[in-house]
Amino acid sequence: MPFESSECLPQRAWSRRQWLQAAGGVATAAAGGWPAAHAASAPSLSGVTLRIAFYKGLHQTLLQSAGLADTPYRIEWKEFNSGVLHIEAINGDALDLGSGSEIPPVFAARARSPVRIVAVYHEDLNNQGTFVTKDSPVRSVADLRGKRVGYVRGTTAHYYLYKQLVEAGLGFNDIQAINLTPADGLSAFARGDLDAWAIWGYNGQLARTRYGARTLKTGVGYLSGNFLIYANPKAIADPLRQAAIADYLQRLQRAYAWSNDNYRVYAEAQARETRVPVGDILELYNNRSQDGSLVASSEAAIRSHQAVADAFLQLGVLDGPADVRPLWDRSFDKVLRRPSAA
Repeated sequence: MPFESSECLPQRAWSRRQWLQAAGGVATAAAGGWPAAHAASAPSLSGVTLRIAFYKGLHQTLLQSAGLADTPYRIEWKEFNSGVLHIEAINGDALDLGSGSEIPPVFAARARSPVRIVAVYHEDLNNQGTFVTKDSPVRSVADLRGKRVGYVRGTTAHYYLYKQLVEAGLGFNDIQAINLTPADGLSAFARGDLDAWAIWGYNGQLARTRYGARTLKTGVGYLSGNFLIYANPKAIADPLRQAAIADYLQRLQRAYAWSNDNYRVYAEAQARETRVPVGDILELYNNRSQDGSLVASSEAAIRSHQAVADAFLQLGVLDGPADVRPLWDRSFDKVLRRPSAA
């Protein structure tokens, strides 16, 4: 769809479509991809503030490391350590954007909460796994029968542990399932209070490097690898904030592409932010299941999300069916599919 200069438009307020087109111009002009005339015709975002939730060492650090944090609008970063908290803040109109796995929006769909999904990003699945102590006799998931297994309820760890157990002919009733926060789970694992632990990210890496944990299974084959950008529908409906969101998503898309070729720079920034040794972060990267990326929404992603909702209904975690499709907003698909945005 061609970019429309404001000088060619009728003398009236721009439509949402035109604002979104202009947002693409803002993003690509910032990257040096559009002539100055196009940048001049895009709406000014200098008075816009986006309230964005982040996890320590992830999207905020990624943009800064890639040199893409100098936005034509203000970002008010807010640190929340779970996707559930991101969605709760969006529900309370305290955030414009958040992020997390496919699982928190399943509960939002069941509750018909005012949250939307506007893009998909891909992260490593080898950093999500079920771990056992170094001297454990457990050699397979089937051996977990009767064992003490830590996990975090209502998360990816809950989901892939369930899938791994079912594959082995077991269920949650066949193990001593213990719901723990990630920090409490690491402490319990270190003390020997758990026989196995389903966890993700730096905590799993620390279990391996500090305590000699052995990986029983990773999330590969059990998780889709899709993580989601959550949005406040009020922000999408506001033309200027919608334009800023489009710019932000394109910047994040370029930052992921940059990180795949410059990961040590990103890892060093993550280490400073999280205090996880840079060697541990690089080891996670070197053993990654896939490169990082941010892409437009798709029918395949929506089907994957619905499969997660159906599984949580089977688990008895949901009190009824959840239809996730109404959460998916496709407003930014064209912007994210432009070659200049990749």
